[in-house]
Amino acid sequence: MTDKALQEQYLRRILNSKVYDVAIESPLDEAVALSRKLGNRFLLKREDLQGVHSFKIRGAYNKMSQLPRAALEKGVLAASAGNHAQGVALSAKKLGCKATIVMPVTTPEIKIASVRSHGASIVLSGDSYSDAAATAARLVKEKDYTFIPPYDDPEVIAGQGTVAMEILRQRPDNLDAIFVPIGGGGFAAGVAVYVKAVRPSVKVYGVEPVDSDCMDRSIKARRRVEMSEVGLFADGVAVKKPGKITFDICRRFLDGIVRVSTDETCAAIKDIFEATRAICEPAGALALAAAKQLAAKTGAKGETYACIISGANMNFDRIRFVSEQTEIGERREAILECRIPEVRGAFKNFIRKIGKRNVTEFNYRYFDADKAYVFVGLSVSDREETRRIVEQLTAAKIGTIDLSEDELAKEHIRHMVGGHTRGLHDEVVYSVEFPERPGALMDFLEAISGRWNITLFHYRNHGADHGKVLVGLQVPKSERRACDAALASLGYAHRDVSNNPAYRLFLGNRD
Repeated sequence: MTDKALQEQYLRRILNSKVYDVAIESPLDEAVALSRKLGNRFLLKREDLQGVHSFKIRGAYNKMSQLPRAALEKGVLAASAGNHAQGVALSAKKLGCKATIVMPVTTPEIKIASVRSHGASIVLSGDSYSDAAATAARLVKEKDYTFIPPYDDPEVIAGQGTVAMEILRQRPDNLDAIFVPIGGGGFAAGVAVYVKAVRPSVKVYGVEPVDSDCMDRSIKARRRVEMSEVGLFADGVAVKKPGKITFDICRRFLDGIVRVSTDETCAAIKDIFEATRAICEPAGALALAAAKQLAAKTGAKGETYACIISGANMNFDRIRFVSEQTEIGERREAILECRIPEVRGAFKNFIRKIGKRNVTEFNYRYFDADKAYVFVGLSVSDREETRRIVEQLTAAKIGTIDLSEDELAKEHIRHMVGGHTRGLHDEVVYSVEFPERPGALMDFLEAISGRWNITLFHYRNHGADHGKVLVGLQVPKSERRACDAALASLGYAHRDVSNNPAYRLFLGNRD
């Protein structure tokens, strides 16, 4: 089929879709602060505001609403990482039929609970959508269910394509590009084929995580490629192989595919929160992450990008990881390993060399009588500032290694600095609450300066009014009262935790 004939076919399907029985025309809102900061207009297509907090309701309902009643009465079955499952479950409830959903065991609990709330039965199988799809195919044969595909179906693609119809209506001029996430490719196919039929001057970019890029690999190989493993952080797009129909449409009509990292995705989640006060799921933030990346690479200014926020179904406990990765994704945190001499005053001198920068993390444990290793995180504006800091510290004869791009350091080592020590006596350990203000750490060091050796220090900025610090000091028993008085003079809340069993088990002196 020619490109023109394919466009006409899908144009008719999209214009006749029945999505608005269950879906809203989602708003297209500008992320004003981000636009001002980066010099381009970033528009957010708010599909997170749908009833199931995802665009998936469009394709699922459009497909199911056009099925014969006999097919619905058999009961419907879907395989999904979560959002298509919710769309099918809600559509089944609306149309009065039973639904069974096969979901990967890695699916966030929030999505599982939502599917159950609509009355669907759930079968958990495999680690990815492709694994769940294999189980679903078996169940369709055994139970004669009616299968509702998540992406590789003309009516599903047409339902998702209504998002593009809305964007072009909401933004009739001055639109340079649309960014749409890709899992199996149904959403990107529907958007791309509609846009290229109606307003071909607007570019359409698909977006995939760097570790789940089956469509990008397939287009480059000119055939559908199946990945052996896929990344699961953006679980909504964790697909090993693109659909047959979607691959054909995407290779014809997409202007390109942008691959984004986990760090970039986390940074985009924060941008969306700051613009909307809504927390989207990782797959939902891919489009904005890609638009930012492309604008930075091309040096674009004054352009207008529509970024489809495709979903907001994320477990609450993932937010902690997203928050920690965000500053790294924006390259606004420098992570350094520094070596300083193990002498009194060296710690304070090191802090003075850092200057009045916001310390995001500080890990130190006594190593030996000659040297000390410090793991420190600092807020920076960009990688250039990190380079300048490393040069300044090196010039001050403080051995420094930049770990800001080291994945092992960021994901694991930062949480493991420390351990037991030997040959260290008279250690007292305090839990101290520091006010989160510039100079608080220096005030602490001034109070103990030149009097007691610091043997342990751990601090991590969590965004609260006070930061909790664990600090070890080498204090002879005859000087314990003087040390307590020095700490009390600061007015910082503190307590002696030297007898804490966790400290004694994992950090205490082994001699």
